[in-house]
Amino acid sequence: MKKGSTLRVARPTDRLDDVVRFYRDGLGLEIIAAFDDHDGFDGRMLGHPQAPWHLEFTQHRDHTAGRAPTQDNLLVFYLPERAEWEAAVQRMRDNGYAPVPSFNPYWDRDGMTFEDPDGYRVVLQNMAWVK
Repeated sequence: MKKGSTLRVARPTDRLDDVVRFYRDGLGLEIIAAFDDHDGFDGRMLGHPQAPWHLEFTQHRDHTAGRAPTQDNLLVFYLPERAEWEAAVQRMRDNGYAPVPSFNPYWDRDGMTFEDPDGYRVVLQNMAWVK
């Protein structure tokens, strides 16, 4: 894969509006693209306009997506600066999202885990990612 590639993480949902609120209002991501009724699918892409990645959530009118298969399906955001991490955690709480204990206690040591409306979990980790 070449430098400059873009990563899209895509998954279905049965609760598109609720999931968008979690990632937009709670995490502070922006809707960077959207579509409706594309062969029966509605979709929203969220991320940061200049980032080389984004999340896509789709909903199909005739299909049930269900919930996350485990409590260890994670998206991890590394936020090394304490003030940025605290602001991100507070934004989640201000939008009505309470932290949950992580399935793997490692994530609770320097982070906080939140569960989206489909049961997928997001970790806000207060440390730099290290190879």
